Amino acid sequence: MSDSSPRGPRVIAIANQKGGVGKTTTAINLATALAVVGRRTLLIDLDPQGNASTGLGVAQEARGRGTYGVLLGETPLAAAIVDTGVPNLRLVPATVDLLGAEIELVDLPRREYRLADAFADAGAALAEFELVFIDCPPALGFLTLNALAAADSLFVPLQCEFFALEGLSQLMRTLERVRARFNPRLALEGVVLTMYDKRNSLSEQVAADVRAHFGDQVYETAIPRNVRIAEAPSHGKPILLYDLRCPGSQAYIMLAAEFGRRRRAPAVAAA
Repeated sequence: MSDSSPRGPRVIAIANQKGGVGKTTTAINLATALAVVGRRTLLIDLDPQGNASTGLGVAQEARGRGTYGVLLGETPLAAAIVDTGVPNLRLVPATVDLLGAEIELVDLPRREYRLADAFADAGAALAEFELVFIDCPPALGFLTLNALAAADSLFVPLQCEFFALEGLSQLMRTLERVRARFNPRLALEGVVLTMYDKRNSLSEQVAADVRAHFGDQVYETAIPRNVRIAEAPSHGKPILLYDLRCPGSQAYIMLAAEFGRRRRAPAVAAA
């Protein structure tokens, strides 16, 4: 079943205001796992660190104006899309210029809707995709707000640590505010537990607490701590291309399969 709608592909923002939770790793590898099974996928790197672009092996000199040019209205979305070397996966990369975008957006018209407007103007260039993932920065500024205002749903990677539930509750309040003020269609796509270690009682407790609070909005698949996942970006490869048989690759394959199953039903509202 296609995720495309008459107005275009399904747009999913991958966000968590806390850094180091596996957000970009999830964006790269979930997009890759879906692309390699034939889903036409676009990944938009909206994080000034540009880690999604680096992790897909796109060199700085090949990035053009990237998402910075798109947000500032200097580059049409179609002109910013580059190949990744992964079949069915393309990328709008991030450049160092994106560091200044938070300040520059303040004085621009429709500052919260710059990405949504770029999507609306993209026409056939966006229509060729079934899925669009947006890798957001680890902060709730104008870049993340642009992603949430343009998205159909929010997907949250959540590290198995002590303050996880508190951070998730804050993010859900942000989702409600964005829904009320900027994007009433925004739904919660789901929560995925990352850096999970079944030998660690804290991981087990955090997982139990999050599942008790958010129920089936939490994916059954959890992403384990895995050295190979950490190594892959330095080689400019998703984990599926770096080491297909490692536990990290297998977890993202299972996550993509679960994502596909869940996409057969509408995304659920936030708790």
